[in-house]
Amino acid sequence: MRFLLRITFWLGLVLVLLPRDKTPESDKLPQIGAADAVQAATAAVSDMSQFCKRQPAACEVGGQAATIIGQRAQDGAKKIYQIINDKKEQLEKNDKTDKTDKKAPDHTGSIAIAGEGDAAATEAPRDTLTQDDLALEWRGLEMAN
Repeated sequence: MRFLLRITFWLGLVLVLLPRDKTPESDKLPQIGAADAVQAATAAVSDMSQFCKRQPAACEVGGQAATIIGQRAQDGAKKIYQIINDKKEQLEKNDKTDKTDKKAPDHTGSIAIAGEGDAAATEAPRDTLTQDDLALEWRGLEMAN
């Protein structure tokens, strides 16, 4: 049971923190700052019994914060659902095109296909260095002291 509660908490946190799109509904939601939310949470922890009777302003801000968090979680869940659906549709589309679009692989001619040409054509070329390449003096790695 604790596992389910932990998963629910972390999933909810991820959904709340996902970036969201601007919609007409999000403009109607109350706008609160981080300082107001922290102040409301602190007041809630310090005075749990008869909280709304003693702290009506904190209770109101807490209710607004809960509404915003719920809306963000819902928006995040919608976004994840859209991403999953888009990926699923893209994979289905790719599967269909792979089945209908079978063609021979491209061949550039730089590598001989088995059975083509003679044995000399398939061997790697030898002695490809020019005289300028051979004239350079070898310098090994120098170790710094």
